[in-house]
Amino acid sequence: MTEVASDQLLVVVDPFARRTDGESVRIAKDVLCAGARVKWCLPEGPEEFVRVLERRGSRRPVVVGDDHALLRAVAVLERHGELDGCALALVPVGVRPATLSVGRSLGVPSGTVAAARAVLEGAPRRLDLLADDAGGLVLGALRIPAADPGPARGRAPARRGRYRSLVLGALVRPARVLADPAGDGPGPSRLRVETDGATLVDLDQPVRAVTVVPGSTGRADVEVRPVSVGAEAAPLQAAARTVTVSGADFRYRADATVAGPVRTRTWTVRPGAWNLTLPT
Repeated sequence: MTEVASDQLLVVVDPFARRTDGESVRIAKDVLCAGARVKWCLPEGPEEFVRVLERRGSRRPVVVGDDHALLRAVAVLERHGELDGCALALVPVGVRPATLSVGRSLGVPSGTVAAARAVLEGAPRRLDLLADDAGGLVLGALRIPAADPGPARGRAPARRGRYRSLVLGALVRPARVLADPAGDGPGPSRLRVETDGATLVDLDQPVRAVTVVPGSTGRADVEVRPVSVGAEAAPLQAAARTVTVSGADFRYRADATVAGPVRTRTWTVRPGAWNLTLPT
């Protein structure tokens, strides 16, 4: 059962956010402390970040940080079997818009003051997510190929048994830059994309991009953009509970992290699997 919204908050400030945008962190603190009883936590590193969340008790957790911080918090709650029953909240703080895209796509206000007020005045909303067959989770969007938008702070490991590696390592490992040998970015891929067991596109049709987005209906929106000759080819679209992608080795971007290469991976929608506090 989802926790009742509480004015007792455990606010965990991501170390990266504190180092790069201390002013926004200060603003978030002023707004939150003015409207609720707050335990303010400033972990110095990934181990302490995990430990603080693990010992949160009945307090409602609020993460101040970017998409990577949100994903680490989700990983901790999932590992302890608490993701379904915890009303998580986010105040996005980061130096680059690309590192705040997941929270924004889920409905979290981008401004520090508006996001902090949403923590105080908003309500938990159940959201779907994607779970893959190696234990990874996708909150916002899955993209193939894994075009890299710029420097990031880490990538997720492939298996559920390594969640601690995710939450401990995401702060310290640099992301890889993904590009083709010519330096022009990822080229067309030959992939088989199956939705609920039906083939949406097969290996004989090269594709430029595959996007899978979980929603709130128990199905994911799937879009495949095939390579065209001449006129622009119309995207292929489907709504599905399961999506399987296979073919030559490919990498994929799941939210803010890059995984692979793999030859096949299946993602399954978990309806209403987690709660995020959003404006009402």
